[in-house]
Amino acid sequence: MNPSADVQTLPLLPLRNTVLFPGLLMPFSVGRPTSIAAAEAALATEEKEVVLVAQRSATTENPRREDLFDVGTKAVIKKMARPTPNGMELLVLGEERVRLESLVSVDPYLRAAVAPMPVQSDTGPEVEALKRAIIDLAVRAMALAQPGAAIDFNRIFAETEDPLRLVYLLASVLTLDLPKEQALLEANTRAEALRLMHSYLAQEIEILELRTKIADQARSEMTREQREYLLRQQLRAIQQELGEQNPEQAEVDALRERLKNKNLPDDVRSEAERELSRLERLPAAAPEHSLIRGYLDFILELPWMERTEDYLDIQKAREILDQDHYDLDDVKKRILEHLGVMKLNPEAKAPILCFVGPPGVGKTSLGQSIARAIGRKFERMSLGGLHDEAELRGHRRTYIGAMPGRIIQAIRRAGAKNPVLMLDEVDKLGRDFRGDPAAALLEILDPEQNKSFRDNYLDLPFDLSSVFFITTANSLATIPGPLLDRMEMLTLEGYTSEEKVEIAKRYLIPKQVKEAGLKPDQIEFPDPTLETIIARYTREAGLRQLERQIARIARKVALRFAEGRTERVVVSQDELPDMLGPEIFMLEKVRRSLPPGVATGLAWTESGGEVLYIEATLLPDGKGLTLTGQLGDVMQESVRTAQSYVWAHADELGIDREKFSKAGVHIHVPAGAIPKDGPSAGITAAAALASLYTGNPVRGDTAMTGEITLTGLVLPIGGIKEKVLAARRAGIHRIILPKPNEKDLRLVPDYARKDLEFIFVEKIEDVIAAAIPALTERLALTT
Repeated sequence: MNPSADVQTLPLLPLRNTVLFPGLLMPFSVGRPTSIAAAEAALATEEKEVVLVAQRSATTENPRREDLFDVGTKAVIKKMARPTPNGMELLVLGEERVRLESLVSVDPYLRAAVAPMPVQSDTGPEVEALKRAIIDLAVRAMALAQPGAAIDFNRIFAETEDPLRLVYLLASVLTLDLPKEQALLEANTRAEALRLMHSYLAQEIEILELRTKIADQARSEMTREQREYLLRQQLRAIQQELGEQNPEQAEVDALRERLKNKNLPDDVRSEAERELSRLERLPAAAPEHSLIRGYLDFILELPWMERTEDYLDIQKAREILDQDHYDLDDVKKRILEHLGVMKLNPEAKAPILCFVGPPGVGKTSLGQSIARAIGRKFERMSLGGLHDEAELRGHRRTYIGAMPGRIIQAIRRAGAKNPVLMLDEVDKLGRDFRGDPAAALLEILDPEQNKSFRDNYLDLPFDLSSVFFITTANSLATIPGPLLDRMEMLTLEGYTSEEKVEIAKRYLIPKQVKEAGLKPDQIEFPDPTLETIIARYTREAGLRQLERQIARIARKVALRFAEGRTERVVVSQDELPDMLGPEIFMLEKVRRSLPPGVATGLAWTESGGEVLYIEATLLPDGKGLTLTGQLGDVMQESVRTAQSYVWAHADELGIDREKFSKAGVHIHVPAGAIPKDGPSAGITAAAALASLYTGNPVRGDTAMTGEITLTGLVLPIGGIKEKVLAARRAGIHRIILPKPNEKDLRLVPDYARKDLEFIFVEKIEDVIAAAIPALTERLALTT
């Protein structure tokens, strides 16, 4: 007999989270376009036959062969209805088990090749025993699931002679998950199916018994609460007879007294009195009683009219700011400007500032210092990772566990309506299906709107216009434009090495010496030691790593004194490897004499400026340009622009054009493990290529930075202060800068400017003439 003779090709309907068993009717809805097409194809035939196979995952929208189980049921569509244009209701009758051989097509609907898969007709004592045991368990389960039902389940189950049909009937009645139903359908013998159903029923009975036990406990709890309510009513009647005040009334009277003495806006007072009247009418056991009580407590705790008096002594404020923070002159000036405005116009709105800078430069501590300088309360809240808008606006009181938003809670903690409120990490706000917190901040940080801010929990207008908002961020890239527009940006640059030494001596060392239990006269950090720690053991724009290294040294010195040492410890540079381990960072050594093809550049990093060398060499018989050193796209384009310029002006520079056609060029920028990008290496690359092709070296005491164009213009760049200080630290005496950057030298400290010679250029010819002495005279003649 040919096995393929029994194979049929029928439309296939994939089922989600259910299985159709042979011999049973099942209604279900069809909504997917492919499934509707399959049902319509089956209805168009005389037999109206269709195959129903369960999906392995209910989330799969367009299942393929691997998404379907291997065993399904061939069925006949008995009824069809169309309640909606895009949906269909079917009533199907399962006929027999089938094995899914393959999917014949998937478009416009699934068609499958299936083969019959009959169950073996096994009989005997085991099958009969399992059947009777299952009937007993089923009757017990039904009694637990539907106590008091007048249905004789024992008779219904006993009249079902076929054990397999009994299993399928029970499976359709019980709440089984998909894997269990599919296992029953795939059972190849009656005994196997009966054993599976026996284990499922036993487990179901355990769950039902536990549910009954929990329900009985809840019923007894409810009875106890009713008894307590009756006793409480009797107690109230006794207190009234004795002329005593009951506790609930005493609580309401206390709230009314607090409300009378509280200075509130008129609309807030009327709302509070209305809620107090509701509270008075409610019994103490009512669920709303505690909610209204908590709401009234919060209203009475908020500083609706209370505010702290601002310190308008500008000289005193300047002293406090200078005492707490070194440098940061722009931020300090802005705070003093606000104090000056407040002195002349007390009704002026508080500014909304955003401190932008790398980690560890003192953004958060600066907020505390500002609050101390102007005499206001300080509250801080972190917005990093915040996804739920309700965290800021609060939850509506209709929800269980509703709370006010974090903004209003911070005002309550401050106890004044005009605190300094710091919103930390505003650039790390998230957003998801619960809302966009950044959108909520648009109202909070807008002085024209926040004077009547409504928290969802309070649902009353609260004036936030007196709050001094300060936000902090490491980057502006992730902050939405409308939110940026509401804030005044103040950039906190990274500290230079000289500034770090001064900050360490003024703040970090005294703090860590005290933390270690030492006295100031027991330990000393000379300036060269601090400079070595900063250069060789830290690489950051801020001060956190430096403070950790100072703390490590202080702990090691504290151990020496704990072991009996009495002499003062002067931490020398030679002791640093023993205390802090091997040096972590190595500075780029200045090359005093440069071979042709090498030029000194300057780079900006988050931890400060760096000296950067660009090395170029010819590749005989090579072709094109090879770039190494982890260069980003912008930097690669700058190098190619430099090569194109040098090539185009080969005659002016005295370069043999054959070098371009007969040799390739390899440009490398150490260190190779550090990614680099940006346009400011353009003039350095041009100088290196000009040096390479002419065979004349670049001056070793000269560094340069600037962007170039294909026509030979030198454009301005950023990070001038950090780059100039890096060149000075490296012992470089001459710096070539774009002419438009001349104004930025005012940011460089005087002590650094006086040691350096600056050459300002507008064209690449000026760069090459200043950097390569051998070409100076030639370019002057050409010009």
